[in-house]
Amino acid sequence: MPQQEYETVRAEVADRILTVTLDRPERLNAFNPRMMADLLDVLDAADADDEVRVIVVTGAGRGFCAGADISSAGSSFDHREAGAWHRDTGGRVALRIFSSTKPVIAAVNGPAAGVGASMTLPMDIRLASTSAKFGFVFARRGIVPESAASWFLPRAVGIQRAMEWVASGRVFGPEEALAAGLVRSVHPPEELLPAAYGLAREIAENTSAISVALARQMMWRMLGEPHPMAAHRLDSRIMSQIGGGPDPREGVESFLAKRPPAFPGRVSTDLPPVYPWWDEEEFRPLGT
Repeated sequence: MPQQEYETVRAEVADRILTVTLDRPERLNAFNPRMMADLLDVLDAADADDEVRVIVVTGAGRGFCAGADISSAGSSFDHREAGAWHRDTGGRVALRIFSSTKPVIAAVNGPAAGVGASMTLPMDIRLASTSAKFGFVFARRGIVPESAASWFLPRAVGIQRAMEWVASGRVFGPEEALAAGLVRSVHPPEELLPAAYGLAREIAENTSAISVALARQMMWRMLGEPHPMAAHRLDSRIMSQIGGGPDPREGVESFLAKRPPAFPGRVSTDLPPVYPWWDEEEFRPLGT
């Protein structure tokens, strides 16, 4: 992945793990259109780089992301000039994370509110520091959940807990997030990134990049299917395409030889034709 300077994030690759650090610490990493563009670019670059196996997202300083930058005060959410053509910026990031071919781990190191909380929902695994706080505070700002949170949040924690958090807009701590299943584990601040990297290395060192890319999309897409037959059809189709390929052969041979696997498959060139299942349709005004 080529080294590139961004205005609002840092992107660093080591041991096949890309660390993306939201980097506006003076504003608790508040989200703005520049951050959206930087994140979209980083995610595109990560998907194109076969040396990147896992992405870890965290925040600089004492915050993860305090939400949208509301420095323009009352006009911060005024998109009437764009009308129905306006696309939610947080939603564009959430959809791009959703379509990633690389697993994404959130290391929530501090306050995560509004888009700062909802952007973590399409990430695959969320870890939190003991100093983290979460808030789906939209109703307290007079707006509605964005970043496609109305789709992701009930799937993460159930409709009852999701509606409680969204309707109240209250801020809550990491233990409540853990009890609800919003985060996988809670760690002292100094242990948060090591725990995230431990998970990332487990993936990077032991698995097929092709298998993980396909499984990630299969799991997410099946959340919206009404019957397991859809999964059976998809399983069957993909297994028929990859089952005789080099990665399954290496998986079996390395297991029998009791050695670490060296999977040759490359996400950039070797994903089967079934992927992607659909391209994002052109965004159109509501009601058309």
